[in-house]
Amino acid sequence: MRRFIVGIYAILLVGSVLFSGCQKGMQKLKKAENGFTVGFYNLENLFDTTNDPLINDEEFLPEAKVSWNSERYEQKLKNMSRVIAAMDTLSFPHILGLSEVENMQVLYDLVQTAALKKAAYAIIHVADNDPRGIEVAMLYRPEFFIPLFQKTLQPVVEGKTNRHILYVKGIMATGDTLHVFANHWTSRFGGYEETKAARNGTALFLRNSIDSLFKINPSAQIIIGGDFNDNPEDASMTEFLNTKSTQDEIRPSMLYNLALEPHKKGEGTLYYKGWDFFDQIIVSSALLSGSRLKASPIEIVKKEWMLFKPSQGEARPNRTMSGGKYYGGFSDHLPVIIRLK
Repeated sequence: MRRFIVGIYAILLVGSVLFSGCQKGMQKLKKAENGFTVGFYNLENLFDTTNDPLINDEEFLPEAKVSWNSERYEQKLKNMSRVIAAMDTLSFPHILGLSEVENMQVLYDLVQTAALKKAAYAIIHVADNDPRGIEVAMLYRPEFFIPLFQKTLQPVVEGKTNRHILYVKGIMATGDTLHVFANHWTSRFGGYEETKAARNGTALFLRNSIDSLFKINPSAQIIIGGDFNDNPEDASMTEFLNTKSTQDEIRPSMLYNLALEPHKKGEGTLYYKGWDFFDQIIVSSALLSGSRLKASPIEIVKKEWMLFKPSQGEARPNRTMSGGKYYGGFSDHLPVIIRLK
């Protein structure tokens, strides 16, 4: 069933991208009057209730130790859609990268929720080979953005295949071309030192892909986002992906991490013994200087109703499940968003 669903939507996607040509499609695009928004959100295990024998989804079934039933799945969809709708107070995000989604069906269920239906999101998703079944995807609003090309980039580090990176090239009503990369790098489960090589290797792989774009166009407008499972100061980001601070000189063919300066001030998107800023947005120099589009500072979407306040310590993201208990919350990550104007 899963492969059948993916196949149907892959066909629909190709049809929507190619319909009547790019030029005719551009004429129908609307300009985002209050700025074009791009966000990223780790949904923390958006799984349906159906067993998929190809992945390890036994934790998210009705018969699991902590039952994952239809009622809880529907509540998860409602919670996720509420957060996404709150990410942009002026509209819905125009492009939204997602991680930790099981398949195309959960994405379809998500965009059909009451809170998001008005946004009329289209879906870009390609099944990955992750054994846990957690994948990346991208939602976009066809009224404002036309995908021209999509591809999955498959990092292989020390002979091991890591989660793929979703790359989408598309065009806005202004005629500007955006290159957007959605990421979910290897987790720190097992220890930072034991897992950092996978993230460093993925970062280098991505940097090489970015440099290929810069070789063609040093002023390419690039947005890289997702859950990197590293902080902005870690080697994967500063050395292997070679990102700079927005306080540094803005130079062509360079990448600038919008999360670096906020993290220095103690901000973050994930709480474990303190705030980590794993969910980041990185932009090319063209989106900071030299083009008509300018990226705003990164914003962490942190509403009070998304948080849990323990008896001791500060409020942190309210999770769906943790430690063998169901809490009915949102995600262990907070989403991030930027505005292009």
